[in-house]
Amino acid sequence: MLLCVAAAAASGGLHGADLRRGPVPELARQYAEVTADVEITSDPRFTRPRIDGDHAAPTALLINAEVRRIEQPDGTVTATRTPVLVIVDAGSGTAHDPKGAPPDTAPSARKPGSSPWPALLPSTRVRVTARVVPAMGGGGRIAAVLRVRGSGPPRVVGEPSEVQRFAGELREGLRAATEGLEPDARALLPGLVVGDTSRITPELDEAFKATDLTHLLAVSGANFTIVLALLIGPPGSAQHAERRGLAPRLGIPLRATALLGGALALGFVIVCRPDPSVLRAAACGAVALLAIATGRRRSLIPALATAVLLLVLYDPWLSRSYGFLLSVLATGALLTLAPRWSAALQRRGVPPRPAEALAAAGAAQAVCAPVVAVLSARVSLVAVPCNLLAEFAVAPATVLGFATLATALWAMPVAKALAWCASWPAGWIADIARTGAALPGAGVDWPDSWTGALLLACVTVVVVLVGRRLLRNPWLSGACAVLLLLVLVQPAPLTRVITGWPPPGWRFAMCDVGQGDALVLAAGDGAGVVVDAGPEPVLIDRCLRALGVTRIPLVVLTHFHADHVTGLPGVLRGRSVGAIETTGFEEPWGQAEFVRRQAAARRIPVTRAVAGQRRRTGALDWRVLWPPSSSRLSSSREVPPSRPVPALEGPNDASVTLLVRSAGLSLLLLGDLEPPAQQALLRSPDGAGLRGVDVLKVAHHGSAYQDPELIRRAAPRLALISCGADNPYGHPAPSTVAALRAGGATVLRTDEDGAMAVAGGGDRLWVAGD
Repeated sequence: MLLCVAAAAASGGLHGADLRRGPVPELARQYAEVTADVEITSDPRFTRPRIDGDHAAPTALLINAEVRRIEQPDGTVTATRTPVLVIVDAGSGTAHDPKGAPPDTAPSARKPGSSPWPALLPSTRVRVTARVVPAMGGGGRIAAVLRVRGSGPPRVVGEPSEVQRFAGELREGLRAATEGLEPDARALLPGLVVGDTSRITPELDEAFKATDLTHLLAVSGANFTIVLALLIGPPGSAQHAERRGLAPRLGIPLRATALLGGALALGFVIVCRPDPSVLRAAACGAVALLAIATGRRRSLIPALATAVLLLVLYDPWLSRSYGFLLSVLATGALLTLAPRWSAALQRRGVPPRPAEALAAAGAAQAVCAPVVAVLSARVSLVAVPCNLLAEFAVAPATVLGFATLATALWAMPVAKALAWCASWPAGWIADIARTGAALPGAGVDWPDSWTGALLLACVTVVVVLVGRRLLRNPWLSGACAVLLLLVLVQPAPLTRVITGWPPPGWRFAMCDVGQGDALVLAAGDGAGVVVDAGPEPVLIDRCLRALGVTRIPLVVLTHFHADHVTGLPGVLRGRSVGAIETTGFEEPWGQAEFVRRQAAARRIPVTRAVAGQRRRTGALDWRVLWPPSSSRLSSSREVPPSRPVPALEGPNDASVTLLVRSAGLSLLLLGDLEPPAQQALLRSPDGAGLRGVDVLKVAHHGSAYQDPELIRRAAPRLALISCGADNPYGHPAPSTVAALRAGGATVLRTDEDGAMAVAGGGDRLWVAGD
């Protein structure tokens, strides 16, 4: 114990010294501009797209590296070895889209004409001119951040090692072999095999998080366990002296088996990169292989303890890694709790294979759930069934994926055939994640603190103790299973009876999607016209499911700001969509392109809305009031007409504006129109006759920029504002709310009242909240 404490103190001190020595920390405090030679220590990775107000913030490239040589502003050159994070901004041509469009997938860095930055391999040395800034937060494993700007490619001053070059060729071969697969399998298979998650879309990533399947998104210790089991036998036989697996069948002696397994472990770490889970699995495997080489019985508990101790002494930062903690906890649960729970289930009549699978999934979830709750502030109720269903596909997907990796360099047709076979189990895993995440009761919010984690651990213990008693009573167990199923599925008729949402006969609903717009017009049984999609696919999808909307004749996107369009994948998910109608002002261009890509991928026609258009579906009909067909668009992609017409100064002024009537209820939907466009609307032929509406969707989230004459002429009885809680823009403005109330309108807002549905008509108009 004392020896371990001393070793840990020495290792921690040495690693901590790396952050303080050399000139980099002081230069970071000065925000100095330097020229540095850095050695890359990780694969470049893109940041996830982020919605910042009305636009999608450009993505950047993150690279872990070590500064080896640095030239200061005064010309001083110093050799050093300091860990840093290199951030290559969008201006360097690395982002998914130069205009900030939300990406569907990360680009392949190897495509012709693409930036060479994402193709850099670990051990490559590059010379960069960058600004050194302090790292955010204290106690991290980097001394500073190097922000690289400019449009030029990296200047390579040291080629990657032969080993890393070979590993890069293997990874690139796998990417090429999976290029023609279905999108989900194409994204997931490289992640399962080598940890290449660059193709994982934000939507798929959220689905895996919601179902606690993130350990499958990227390569994990389970992958190495599967491969090692082919050589030395399954982990369940680890405590027996006799050997199983391919090695004894091929006549490979003990020491040769250990050496072969060691080479396999080393290659696995190099190709899949030394992530915490990979390191833990490789270290455990190395201990087991050492036991084989010495002819001793294998015991996985001491192997796990030894692996954790050695890894933390080698890299103390792993002790602060949530990924490493979850990997160790899950492995410990599989080795301690799972066998006991499996035996208990088998004593109660459960067949061996289902008992082992259920016990493994339950044990891992019970031990890891408190830590996951701290990270995500949410507890998944579908984690165990989703992991059970996915487990049957993990082994074939992994084995076929590694076979694809091994054959891609010398027999691409064979590799593509193997990848096609692997795409079936990989697609099954993705389908499980999407289906589980789409369930209304997939998870519950939970405090994201260690107090919340302790509370969840106590709840888990109670559930386990109660569950043991329930298993003795089949009828009571069945009733609990049915109750859990109802909580997860939340069938619409039952939900409507219990919660009153959605109200019967609803005509118009405003979804609560945070700082953005997402509206639904009822168009018959299970049908609805969607106006805008909000900033997050998950939120609009959840709202549409609660409303029971499965068929969408038309999606209207009033303009292309991110808080109105980036939720579009959630609208399209699992629903039949007739068409998408947009404004003709295609700015921001990147987000307009994003909409076109989404529509093209699902073969949905895209049309343009202009003033004067009339449409009808069922009892719902509407007229487009704005923008006029001949508007002069302030976009470099539009040619101004020859005759004088209204000028649209930006995307907000080009918002599609609708006057909707539904069974005697009139609604005016203004998008994000600004006062100049509102005034032009009142002067237009379609707006001149605008008088008195039942419901007004207040423009631009209730901002202060409203035309008083439009509010007076519309004279709404009910004014609805869609805005996010504690948004930084001050929406809605007190002056706008006061003006609406002074005109006799009842004002409701999503940041305080949540989602709202309007029903009735004529003299009887009422609103229900979710």
